[in-house]
Amino acid sequence: MKAIRCNAYGPPSSLVLEDVDPLKPKAKQVLVEVKACGLNFPDTLIIQGLYQFKPELPFTPGSDVAGIVKELGEEVSHLKVGQEVFGFVAHGGLAEEVLVPANACFPKPSQMNFPTAASFLMAYGTSYHALKDRGRLVAGETLLVLGASGGVGLAAVELGKLMGAKVIAAASTDDKLALCQEYGADQTINYSTQDLKTTIKELTEGKGADVIYDPVGGMFSEAAFRGVARNGRYLVVGFAAGDIPKIPLNLPLLKEAAIVGVFWGAFAMKNAKANMQNTMSLMQWYAEGKLKPYIHAVYDLKNTSNALEEMINRKVRGKLIVQV
Repeated sequence: MKAIRCNAYGPPSSLVLEDVDPLKPKAKQVLVEVKACGLNFPDTLIIQGLYQFKPELPFTPGSDVAGIVKELGEEVSHLKVGQEVFGFVAHGGLAEEVLVPANACFPKPSQMNFPTAASFLMAYGTSYHALKDRGRLVAGETLLVLGASGGVGLAAVELGKLMGAKVIAAASTDDKLALCQEYGADQTINYSTQDLKTTIKELTEGKGADVIYDPVGGMFSEAAFRGVARNGRYLVVGFAAGDIPKIPLNLPLLKEAAIVGVFWGAFAMKNAKANMQNTMSLMQWYAEGKLKPYIHAVYDLKNTSNALEEMINRKVRGKLIVQV
């Protein structure tokens, strides 16, 4: 089968499309014929050796997958060969076939096409776990989302509004913020032209944001934290900016605020039952038309490097999909 391979850590241009040996499922694994794979910002870091875990070289990147069950390993009873599914893996999705853990592979709703399915699980799973389980967001609170036009950010905007929060979206261009407004943002901050800390206080009448969702890191994190409300929760989701910020610890002390880590992948693997419940809630909202993933563009497998370059260059709104 063909797969995108990372033979040495480097930029997207170093990736190659190669023939690799066919896969065989072990117990509690599902062999899926991949139809689409969603790209996420961590993919750009993993191939450069900059992510918190480093797969053994060589490897195939890609986590969000949708396709058709080709073969079942032992102890898999909730799926059948030929069934359309979607799921997630640590890596391996950018290929014609992938082995998916059985507890991370779900039947695909019939009304959901493959590109949409491949754009759904990681973005919405991460954001719902962050807001519900880690941020304890409740109706009437104010949610600030940094990097709000990206895959997980836009999902957080959409879910925050659905959960009854007042949503403030922060992004780097007016074009990106216009999309956030379409997805439910009540107010916006362009942090390329507006002072983040000052504007948060203005928009919240001095109170600050109850929950701050930060998948960006870098230079805006401290300014955002200075705009957190008393007893607020600051959700550390990722570091798309590349730099891991250092927050002065007197700031959470003074406001009795919490800095809360969000690692959906670990949660999904170690708390499979709770993740399944979250996934079912998300599926129900999708079926009711309350969630609608925004797909920026669809690339062919051979053009994966171009797609990842576009993501690195901050040109993407919503999700990028590679079709196989």
